Amino acid sequence: MPTARESLLSAARSALAEQPWSGVRMVDVAATAGLSRQTLYNEFGSKDGLARALVRQEADAYLRAVDRLLTAPEPADRLPLTTRSLPAEHSVAAGDRTSLAEARLVAVAEWTVRQTRVNRLLRALLTGCWSDRLPEPRPVRESAPLAGNQDQRRADAALITPTEMVGSVRDRLVGALVAERSHHLTGEHSADLAHRCELVVRLTLSQVIAPADSTGGGAVGSLVRGALRGRTDGGGATTAPCAGGHGVSGSIRTVEGR
Repeated sequence: MPTARESLLSAARSALAEQPWSGVRMVDVAATAGLSRQTLYNEFGSKDGLARALVRQEADAYLRAVDRLLTAPEPADRLPLTTRSLPAEHSVAAGDRTSLAEARLVAVAEWTVRQTRVNRLLRALLTGCWSDRLPEPRPVRESAPLAGNQDQRRADAALITPTEMVGSVRDRLVGALVAERSHHLTGEHSADLAHRCELVVRLTLSQVIAPADSTGGGAVGSLVRGALRGRTDGGGATTAPCAGGHGVSGSIRTVEGR
C-alpha cells in the first residue's frame, strides 16, 4: 500500500497531466489522494514544497532507470516509456564485454531521448527549459520552518540543476565502463573516460532539445558510438581519439594489458 506521501505525489502528477501547474489546487490534490489538506501541508509545507518534491521524485526515478539500463544483462528491442515502471530485467544488446558496455551507454541515450518526448517534467529537469505548465521548483524561503520529514528536507535542500543531472549520469556511465574491464585505470585513462562519458550525456541532451530525426531516439545512437570510439560515425559526430589513438575500448584494453 502506498504511503500518504506517495499517494499525494501520484495525485499531483495526475492533476498536472490535465492542467497547468498554476491550475493545480492543493485541496483537489488532497481530495484525489483521499487524504486531508492538513496531511498534504504536513508532508510538503506548501505548493512550492510539493513542486520540489515532484521534481526530486522525477530525478530519482530517472537515475534509477539509468542504473538499471547500465546493469541490464540481455538484449531488448524496445524500452518502456515510464521511469517508474522500468522492469529490473530490462536489458540491452549483448556481445563481448566491451561492446556490451558501449551498448548499455547507447541504450541510456536512446531511451532518454524517447522518454523526454512523452515526459515534459523530465525534459525540463534535464534541460532547464521550464514552462508555465510545469512545477518549476523555487528555493525555500529563508524564513520557512524546517520540513518535518526527511524526504521533504531532502527535496528542499537544494534545487536540482541540469549540471547536477549531467554529472550524476556521467559518473554512472564511467562506472559502467570501468566495471566491464578493469578496476585499475590510470589517471590519464580515467580522465579520458570521464570526458567521453560527459560527451555522451551532452550529445544526448542535444538530441532532446533539437532532435535529428523523428524515429524515437535512433540518431543519438550513432552519435554516442562515434564519441565512444573517437571517430566520425554514421550520425556525423566527429570526436578526437583519446591518448594513444584509442577509443574507449582501446583505453580499457591498454590498461588490462599492463
